[in-house]
Amino acid sequence: MTMVVDLILTVVQVVVFVYDVVTYPVYKLVQQPWKTTQNRKGIAGKAILVTETDQEVSYRRDKTTDNQHYKEIIIDNKVDTVYKAFNFSVSKYGEQCCVGTREVLGEEDEVQKNGKVFKKLSLGEYKWQTYEETLKISNNFGKGLRVLGQKPRTPVAIYAETRAEWFMSALGAFSQSIIVSTVYTNLGDEAVCHALNETEAQIVITSHELLPKFKTMLQNCPSITHIVVMEDQLFTMDRAGFKEGVDIVPFKSVVKMGSDSTVDLTPPDSEDTAIIMYTSGSTGVPKGVILTHRNLIATSTCIMFLHPLNANDIYIAYLPLAHVLEMLSEFTMFTLGVKVGYSSPNTMTDMSTKIKRGQKGDAAVLRPTLMCCVPLILDRIYKNIIESVNKRGTNFQKFFEFCYRYKLYWTKSGCATPIADKIVFNKIKALLGGKMRFIITGGAPLSPETHDFIRVCLGLDLVQGYSLTETCCTGSCMQSDDLSTGKSGTPMAGMELKLINWDEGNYKVTDRPNPRGEILVSGQSIAKGYFKNEEKTKEEFFEDNGKRWFKTGDIGEFSKDGAMKIIDRKKDLVKLQLGEYVSLGKVESQLKTHPLVENVCVYGDSWQSYVVALMVPVKASLEKMAGELGKMEPDYNKLCKDPEVISAVLKLFQTHGKKSNLEKFEIPAKLTLLPDSWTPESGLVTAAFKIKRKTIQDQFQSCIDYMYQV
Repeated sequence: MTMVVDLILTVVQVVVFVYDVVTYPVYKLVQQPWKTTQNRKGIAGKAILVTETDQEVSYRRDKTTDNQHYKEIIIDNKVDTVYKAFNFSVSKYGEQCCVGTREVLGEEDEVQKNGKVFKKLSLGEYKWQTYEETLKISNNFGKGLRVLGQKPRTPVAIYAETRAEWFMSALGAFSQSIIVSTVYTNLGDEAVCHALNETEAQIVITSHELLPKFKTMLQNCPSITHIVVMEDQLFTMDRAGFKEGVDIVPFKSVVKMGSDSTVDLTPPDSEDTAIIMYTSGSTGVPKGVILTHRNLIATSTCIMFLHPLNANDIYIAYLPLAHVLEMLSEFTMFTLGVKVGYSSPNTMTDMSTKIKRGQKGDAAVLRPTLMCCVPLILDRIYKNIIESVNKRGTNFQKFFEFCYRYKLYWTKSGCATPIADKIVFNKIKALLGGKMRFIITGGAPLSPETHDFIRVCLGLDLVQGYSLTETCCTGSCMQSDDLSTGKSGTPMAGMELKLINWDEGNYKVTDRPNPRGEILVSGQSIAKGYFKNEEKTKEEFFEDNGKRWFKTGDIGEFSKDGAMKIIDRKKDLVKLQLGEYVSLGKVESQLKTHPLVENVCVYGDSWQSYVVALMVPVKASLEKMAGELGKMEPDYNKLCKDPEVISAVLKLFQTHGKKSNLEKFEIPAKLTLLPDSWTPESGLVTAAFKIKRKTIQDQFQSCIDYMYQV
């Protein structure tokens, strides 16, 4: 049977080859792929070499007035605050849809095949508000905050999931020059209390789902006097059991207070603080980064230069709004008149955990064209597609691999493949609604394998960027027609990136073929500094010849066209007993490309000659591999502890590591398999799904010790 299938595939390949030869002139004339190639060369040339010495190398990219949005909004209308930006949008797009929320019709228990019962949602259509309606609600909410006693230029905290009310709360605060302090919903109670206490916020805006956490947290947050609650569509709010003296107020009630008040609007200036954004705390206690309105507008300007966007686009919002990437992306969408439909990881696709059997996920209903993502989500999509293909048998695997290689070749040549899309790839594209055309990913490096695979299978422009909270989501980013992988692109418009020597790690700008070193970032988006932490601010921010710089702690490499590649991080570098340096982050990024790996953390002890790894496997893949070894253990926890299974996975690691060009000392010599996924809720990864290395080490120290003892 296999021989017959192979013969059929061979015939198909011959037919396809003949078809390509015959139709190539027609496709070439219609699609004009040379224009894409020329555009890519033009984009690469936009990075300008600024300095090149034996101590530093820097590139910048200038803004140009040929960008329609930049000229109209920033230059002609002198927009320099987020509040001015939204008012400009209202004047231009007033009656158009602005924010959309999917209607929740009910919640019910659903019995799974394994007998477990999960809560599932019955969902309706998206309900939309216009730009004018959104501004009216936001302004009234801002006035309502003043009625509650909030003063201009003092902080109010938002501790809530991504939703339309989050954005309207922030915009309302800005209308009164109130500072917004953002707090990740997945931080531990201690970290949340730290952020609330450091800002001395008197009002916290939260959601119905998170309100119960304050029954215990309020005891440790003496400054809080009011909690504003974004209402749930199904359940009423319970005010019982909270600390006396703290008022629990519904969001809509605050809006009503504002509509009945005579408080005037108090719009901010460009140099006023807009956001105190608390980092997700991957390396310790979360720090508050101070971002001004000027910073936010500078970032929106950078995003305008990335990709052609227009008011016909639809953006799906699901990442945490407390994350700088999501917040600035949404602010920019509103500035450009783009509709924003709100979602969550639990409801985004048909396969999401909260979607009732037989119902559509948010993406299928919304049919978005734009989104932001983090690499871990794309890795999961990649692995889910591969798993679905594998379930259909070896013959279909071979057919899919042929189609994938075929489309990958033509994609890199700048040509579309309409027939292959119709037969195979449009079905995959439907996972995100069928109309997705542009995704930007950041927060961590994206593997080249995943980058190519997603770009090909979903038929869209996928770009990778490099930025930080301290740079207000700016740095470098690929252009949409750049088909390379493994890089984070050239400096964004108006930004300058510099490499300086890091002697300890042996990274120098004189390295060949490309300069390497610590990355410094400069531009109008660079933050004021850290809130109530002058020492740390002086350590990581500095002024030089009128430019404000931030020291990132990341190690990069410039290509000849000024594109940046992230190759290491100071805190991830470990020196082993025999003197070899190992970049833990680099090793992890390579190991994560293996289909068996859901997540992994590599650890190195400077007193040892090898590194070890803590790995969360993909359950279905591990069980399949174990079955091939004759292991039919029904208890998954026991399966993860089976010595033969661990040994087999370790051998796969070693083979995969060699194929990924890792040195022998970089490949883990010992391995522990962990059955439970690392989620933001577990505290082991951030909201952007970066691993919290120190937290993981502390929690699994006994496993690390054991691996080094046996």
